[in-house]
Amino acid sequence: MPDDTAHGARRDDRPDASRRVRLSRTFDEDAELYDRARPGYPPDLYDDLAELGGAGPGSRVLEIGCGTGQATLPLAGRGFRITAVEAGPSMAAVARRNLDGVPEVEVVTADFESWPLPDDSFDVVFAATAFHWIDPAVRMTKAAEALRPGGALAVVRTQHVNGGTEEFFVEVQRCYERFDPDTTPGTRPPEAADVDGSDHAGEVARCGAFGPTAFRRYEQDLTYTTAEYLELLQTYSGHRALPEAARNGLLACVAGLIDGRYDGRVTKRYLIELAVAHRR
Repeated sequence: MPDDTAHGARRDDRPDASRRVRLSRTFDEDAELYDRARPGYPPDLYDDLAELGGAGPGSRVLEIGCGTGQATLPLAGRGFRITAVEAGPSMAAVARRNLDGVPEVEVVTADFESWPLPDDSFDVVFAATAFHWIDPAVRMTKAAEALRPGGALAVVRTQHVNGGTEEFFVEVQRCYERFDPDTTPGTRPPEAADVDGSDHAGEVARCGAFGPTAFRRYEQDLTYTTAEYLELLQTYSGHRALPEAARNGLLACVAGLIDGRYDGRVTKRYLIELAVAHRR
């Protein structure tokens, strides 16, 4: 599945090019579920963003793909002036609700690729678990165009890695092999140390508009009840794209495993990466 390395060999954030646009639209189908189930990001990430990006109160931030505002609210809490661009109208509506009364934040409903950049440049272009959904032919060059010289491109990527309830993620593979024909048999979550961020650094370098990329990494374990974990799975694009019968069968299989062997509770380990590069 494109969103869950426990069930596929590639990174969570490398959608198949032929399915990228279609999969990216699935998130807007149930924005309330996404807002409820998707986790936020570690507080240290925002500290490191301020340090590496040279950002502080009053800095102008362009957020690409804000979703329902999981990262926007903490950014606003640091005094940043934010323009958040979100392609999904339902996601953008929830973000506006979540940010109601928060000054210096504007949520724009638009595809980043076609959105006309304002005349004033930004100090930071930020994307949290969203940059991989933007057209690769556009995302780097347009991000550079949006930034002032010396401004920072900050990209957050997330990855399911080995840890937490490890045996569950071995056993649950059978559910995916049964109900998802795209599942590669025998795959496992990678070790955090084996997750390679050089593809992003290479893309930044090839653009030619940025200096070297600096990385920070964070790991966090989150524990879910059966119901909470099923909700989380239903926010993943690859799961949502399955035929209804297969999706329902998969969810029932996962629920039976958690309830039957893990007392209704499992822990998932996330690796979160922050990558920051400055415009030349």
